[in-house]
Amino acid sequence: MRVHIATDHAAFELKEYLVEQLRGAGHEVVDHGAAAYDAEDDYPDTCIPCAEAVVADPESLGIVLGGSGNGEQLAANRVKGCRAILAYSVEIARLGREHNNANVVSLGARFTGNEEGWEIVQAFLEQPFTQEERHARRVAKMSSYEDAHRG
Repeated sequence: MRVHIATDHAAFELKEYLVEQLRGAGHEVVDHGAAAYDAEDDYPDTCIPCAEAVVADPESLGIVLGGSGNGEQLAANRVKGCRAILAYSVEIARLGREHNNANVVSLGARFTGNEEGWEIVQAFLEQPFTQEERHARRVAKMSSYEDAHRG
């Protein structure tokens, strides 16, 4: 699977770890940065292009990382077609994919260690969208609203 990933300085080490794990598991990784630690960088500069790439490549999924994961999720969700969730457990990651057809997961490095982050990412990547009518209907309603109200 193609996996897009992005971070700011706060999760740079977690991103490097996840890239290594993803490649080791056979995933094609597209790294949208940060390419080096910079304490003054801004997460929208990497997370928005990551989300754009996921939307442009519907067979892919994305990961955005930061200190809490909140701002990174918000930035990714500015991209039309992106459905980013903040996951702080394996179960939340699975539910985000299964019920909400999330295409981007956000993690906070200040609250998630490397191994736990990898477990969350694996759960997110492995869990398919259920296609169950009630969940598909809800996702369709969000997409319809987005189409009508966001350029």
